[in-house]
Amino acid sequence: MVFTKAIIMAGGEGSRLRPLTCSYPKPMVPVVNRPIMAHIVDLLLTHGFTEIGATLQYMPEVIQDYFEYSYAQKQKVRISYFTEDKPLGTAGSVKNTGDFIQDTFLVISGDALTDLDLTAAVNFHRQKGAMATLVLTKVKYPLEYGVVITNREGRITQFLEKPAWGEVFSDAVNTGIYILEPEVLNYFDREQFFDFSKNLFPLLLKENRPLFGLTLPGYWCDIGNLEQYLQANQAVLSGQVKIRAPGQEITPRVWVEEGAEINPGANICGPALIGDNCRIGSQAEIGPLTIIGSGCLIQERTNLKRSVLWRNIFLGSGSALRGAILGDRVRAEPYVTIYEGAVVGSDSIIKKRSVIKPDVKLWPNKTVEAQTVVKKNLIWGTHTPKNIFGLEGITGLFNTEVTPELALCAGAAFASLQGNKNNRFSVGSDHFAASIMLKEAVVAGIQSTGARVFNLGPGITPLHRFAVRHLNLAGGIHIKTSPLNEQLITMVFLDRQGSNISRDTERKVENLYRLEDFPRADAGHVQPAEEVQYIAEEYIHSLLQEVDLNLFQKKKFRLVVSSPPALKEYINKLAQALNIEVKYLADAQAGSEKDNYFSRGVKFNVPT
Repeated sequence: MVFTKAIIMAGGEGSRLRPLTCSYPKPMVPVVNRPIMAHIVDLLLTHGFTEIGATLQYMPEVIQDYFEYSYAQKQKVRISYFTEDKPLGTAGSVKNTGDFIQDTFLVISGDALTDLDLTAAVNFHRQKGAMATLVLTKVKYPLEYGVVITNREGRITQFLEKPAWGEVFSDAVNTGIYILEPEVLNYFDREQFFDFSKNLFPLLLKENRPLFGLTLPGYWCDIGNLEQYLQANQAVLSGQVKIRAPGQEITPRVWVEEGAEINPGANICGPALIGDNCRIGSQAEIGPLTIIGSGCLIQERTNLKRSVLWRNIFLGSGSALRGAILGDRVRAEPYVTIYEGAVVGSDSIIKKRSVIKPDVKLWPNKTVEAQTVVKKNLIWGTHTPKNIFGLEGITGLFNTEVTPELALCAGAAFASLQGNKNNRFSVGSDHFAASIMLKEAVVAGIQSTGARVFNLGPGITPLHRFAVRHLNLAGGIHIKTSPLNEQLITMVFLDRQGSNISRDTERKVENLYRLEDFPRADAGHVQPAEEVQYIAEEYIHSLLQEVDLNLFQKKKFRLVVSSPPALKEYINKLAQALNIEVKYLADAQAGSEKDNYFSRGVKFNVPT
């Protein structure tokens, strides 16, 4: 009896492929300019499977739209879709297909690339009279897969999901391709979460059901991470897998799709693939193992090697890519450099002369300002600015734009600018926990350069300005929270006089910050942070030296104040010394007994 039904497991979100899968479900990520799942459907058609069910969960409409409207061989196949409202596990999602399954059927993953002989697996299953047959393959590093042991007849005797090295007893692993009889679905209830590898197969083994495994030669790659994604693309180009690259092979192992225009002055060294309607400019260098998607514009003097570009990408003149992946509609302006392992999400803009360092990931819809060096993943926010300084120091959203990592590196850059490890710096903040956390990061950054740090503790900016002058320090950094928005943080950088550093100094700090060009002290030269005592009292004393105490004490002023809590300590101490009656507006608005209360300070001892 011939059976023609297959189930493609296509519900994968592909979290380890992010940022690529922020815009697409994992089965729709392109390999040589076609979705992974399209290659799987092609394989099924080759082996006579013409009735296909697809189990969906993440972005199901993207998969349906492609195979209903864009898949080139749709007239040869009928695909039914089954969407899960909740995770059901691999076996549970197959049972969710209901009456679609009546006879023997095949299950295959929609996010693995393979050319394994499915017909051989079907024949083996029939020959053995199996209830379930697992298609196996041999891999060098089986730690990430389900390891399987069979006897001489192919009957499974033992298997283990994702073993440690000490547990590895075979190099034959489960590919996620199964030939199954419909009665296997009777072992659990519909809508029950149930997994083939973790639940069903161990149960069949325990009950001594005919459970077999067949190891097949050929190519198989579970595209589980970004490195494997690049490898899968390169495997097609280099002929390791029996999948033909699209387009016409114009020279050995260089394929060009319809409508592509290549300037005669461009140089393409295969294996490489140029997508349809691309334009390649003069003196462009397209190196081996490069794939360019449809509608891309590659300008003159660009240089690409071992990279994968999706659709409608603009790559400006003089730019260079090395082992990078670019999502749809990325715009890279002239002289951009993107290094090995970097991934740029769809609809991102990288402005001219910027550098994306190795292994950096940019989530979709990000903007990198001109001449910026991006060294860390950009997930939150919308852009990486060239200038981190604003109107007053560095200001941004807490833990999104102003992060502990930024605070640490900014502290190290500021300390390094002075060029002397014996310099001393102060660090302080307001009373908010977020500011205090960032203060500790700044302290660590300054310490990492070998400089000395004075921790002023919680305080206000004017006090910090005074402390820098009073203690004869090289500078200081004060972190404060906006009184109007507690999510907004400002880092104020102070020079030797306690004033804000100049714009020229800000630019120098930014350059050091971007390049991380600052010294690193060894363990023996890291200085412990020093706590500063009595600085508030000395600050109040300095203020009182500037006024006529007798005049104030005689006048007995009355003062209404609207103030954040951090300032009350200083206001109260000044009021005590100047014999001023203070009423806080917040107390008046509270409608309490404090409405009629004026605090007359007790005697304040001014230090001499």
